[in-house]
Amino acid sequence: MKRVIPQPASSLRLLGAALLVLSFVGCAPPQPGFKNTDLTGADCCKDFRLTDHNGKVRTLADFRGKAVVMFFGYTQCPDVCPTTMMEMTAVLQQLGTDASRVQMLFVTVDPERDTRELLANYVPAFNPSFLGLYGDMETTARTAKEFRVFYQKQPGSTPSSYTVDHTAGSYVFDPQGRVRLFARYGDGGANLAADLRVLLKQG
Repeated sequence: MKRVIPQPASSLRLLGAALLVLSFVGCAPPQPGFKNTDLTGADCCKDFRLTDHNGKVRTLADFRGKAVVMFFGYTQCPDVCPTTMMEMTAVLQQLGTDASRVQMLFVTVDPERDTRELLANYVPAFNPSFLGLYGDMETTARTAKEFRVFYQKQPGSTPSSYTVDHTAGSYVFDPQGRVRLFARYGDGGANLAADLRVLLKQG
């Protein structure tokens, strides 16, 4: 059984703050069958314009027809990010043939270090279908604000060895490009797989 690494307290605080903000953005009442936080009707997370690790500019419209799982992290993250990516790999395995109808997006909150080349090595290592997305500092900040994502650099022993506290969890969009869920970090992937089946069935 895969070992899930505990989430740092700082990340837990940021997740709590993020969910508090989301509670004020007009989310609809939970729909039967969803196991994660229902964001249907939320006044956020409407779109982005970022570059993928192949050098192609991407928006949500590029993935219309697929359910999209969008996670904000960084390649040098010691625990939350690799655990999330491994869980998403397990989710696709659980979905079987429906896995081809799901797109995983990894958005870096560390554009200073996460170059296109680094993302191209890191993200597909978990699954060849996964895409890494990046922007410059201004674009990253603007996108994080739109998605109610909190991130903050924490100094390391050298200027380049910093870590980044960031919101844990992933946003889930239905095949029509509407934000529907906030998937909690560290549940092993079973709940997310179940929710994705519901969204794919709805079409």
